[in-house]
Amino acid sequence: MLQAVLLDISGVLHEDGQPLPGAVAAVRTLQDKGYPLRLLTNTSRQGRSAIHRKLAGMGFEVGVEQIFSAPQAVLRHVRERMLRPYCLIHPDLEEEFADLLDQPEPDAVVLGDAGSRFDYPHLDRAFQLLVEGAPLICMGDNRYFHSAGALHLDAGPFVRALEYAAGCTARVLGKPDKAFFAAALNDLGVAAGNALMIGDDVVADVRGALDAGLHACLVRTGKYRPGDEQQAPGAWLAADLAEAVARHCP
Repeated sequence: MLQAVLLDISGVLHEDGQPLPGAVAAVRTLQDKGYPLRLLTNTSRQGRSAIHRKLAGMGFEVGVEQIFSAPQAVLRHVRERMLRPYCLIHPDLEEEFADLLDQPEPDAVVLGDAGSRFDYPHLDRAFQLLVEGAPLICMGDNRYFHSAGALHLDAGPFVRALEYAAGCTARVLGKPDKAFFAAALNDLGVAAGNALMIGDDVVADVRGALDAGLHACLVRTGKYRPGDEQQAPGAWLAADLAEAVARHCP
């Protein structure tokens, strides 16, 4: 029996700051039906508070505590282990990571979607630390994201480049990491088999959720491309969030 719903944000609730058709009403329907919600995102170009303000401005009535972000997961991981990371992150995320920036003698590399900072000097500095044995801690390894009507490189290709160059394996703390889904489910007090994940990324959202024991629905919005569903047998398919909610959330 379905007891909770997890939602991706970009490509499911909105695109380029505009709510997708029917998305605001679909979230309200889930709330009216009593489904506990958590919004799971690998977005690493802005902090949780900024994401919340953006959603509120679009008409989504969700609490900031309902947002589970990969940067949050990385912050917890780094602080619990008292690491001194070299942060290769986007400028808009610096406020959230302020107490971890400019560390003397870094002993870890934290990587998000750094945008234009993915240049040779920054990547080479990260490489040097990794070769010396520092762990690579990532906010996600998504291959691309959808914005302004086109696909754009996400952090994943740069994660793979550093892994290849340094001969290391990244610790990915966002989707599709099972622990990321488990943290959201633990917060809700719901077993994986009683939860549904709805997303537009067949790898991070859908296959990640299935591997973690959840039900999953792939929507044909955002970064979805025809044929993606063939990569996730066992997942449901819907045109958008509104259809997913109408068909699978009684």
